[in-house]
Amino acid sequence: MSVKTNPGNFFEDFRLGQMIRHATPRSVTAGDQALYTALYGSRFAVQSSDAFARMVGYPSAPIDDLLTFHIVFGKTVPDISLNAVANLGYAECRFLKPVYPGDTLSTVSEVIGLKENSNGKTGTVYVRSTGSNQQGDEVLSYVRWVMVRKRDEKLPAPTAHVPDLAKSVDVSALGAACPRIDAARWDDGLSGSPHRFGDYAVGEKIDHVDGMTVEEAEHQLATRLYQNTAKVHFNQHSESQGRFGRRLIYGGHVISLARGLSFNGLANAFHIAAINGGRHAAPLFAGGTVFAWSEILETAEIPGRGDVGALRILTRATRDLPCTDFPLGDGTAETPGVILELDYWALMVR
Repeated sequence: MSVKTNPGNFFEDFRLGQMIRHATPRSVTAGDQALYTALYGSRFAVQSSDAFARMVGYPSAPIDDLLTFHIVFGKTVPDISLNAVANLGYAECRFLKPVYPGDTLSTVSEVIGLKENSNGKTGTVYVRSTGSNQQGDEVLSYVRWVMVRKRDEKLPAPTAHVPDLAKSVDVSALGAACPRIDAARWDDGLSGSPHRFGDYAVGEKIDHVDGMTVEEAEHQLATRLYQNTAKVHFNQHSESQGRFGRRLIYGGHVISLARGLSFNGLANAFHIAAINGGRHAAPLFAGGTVFAWSEILETAEIPGRGDVGALRILTRATRDLPCTDFPLGDGTAETPGVILELDYWALMVR
């Protein structure tokens, strides 16, 4: 029997300190950005218009921040989470350099934590993944933890080590991927909102109003765009026998839907500078309609930057539940409710 195919790593295959260099380098194109826009309807002006981006200080329109995230993330899936049960969370995610069409991205991951679960069938793997461009410049760094199946439940567990992770990215670490913005040339009419940094207050809640229904083909197309090979998203033949009986939508798809929806209320929050943490509270399946609302957790000055300020935003996405009343309750596979909580820093023009 051929041993040339890759079955993916199981929990016992990982070791603390292990470095994994992931295939395949990916050159990002304007076509990728166009497809991303078609899937999520993102309307942020800096990523949509070369002319607007140049007017305010970029050399051209950068690739959407979350498209960068998904591509870097997708590289890690065949080695980290091909045999995953669930992606559990994110921390310490920093956007370090803008990515433009023509840049080539590659990813390396370090295993920074391991802990077998009490059922003895799975374990949690913590990795720090770093995406770099063709010059070797780091464009993105983040930590995620994922529940991975064991190949052999009888094998002893490795010594448990859970890394100590920051609850949020420090403000002093923000802004590396954002050139200095010419606020005087920022056109509120073209950007879609007159509300700038000083117009937002801690505790403010924003219903993003709109909803997007997800179709089966859309989420599979999106996940393939990122070269994410996780089995649970594609194979109905196997998933029909699984826990839910159907294909599960990639959690990053929900993140991008929520970000796209957030334009209505946060149009001038043009750049995600960092993701402090994220939680997938419940699964999403095709046919579900995603709504979102956001709460402003903090407003912060960025040292040495008078052009932009930072908003710490907690965006909650729901399934089949409009957010007029700012719902907090988690959904389940069967019932509507919150399916995502994303805590992030966004830069907004002053």
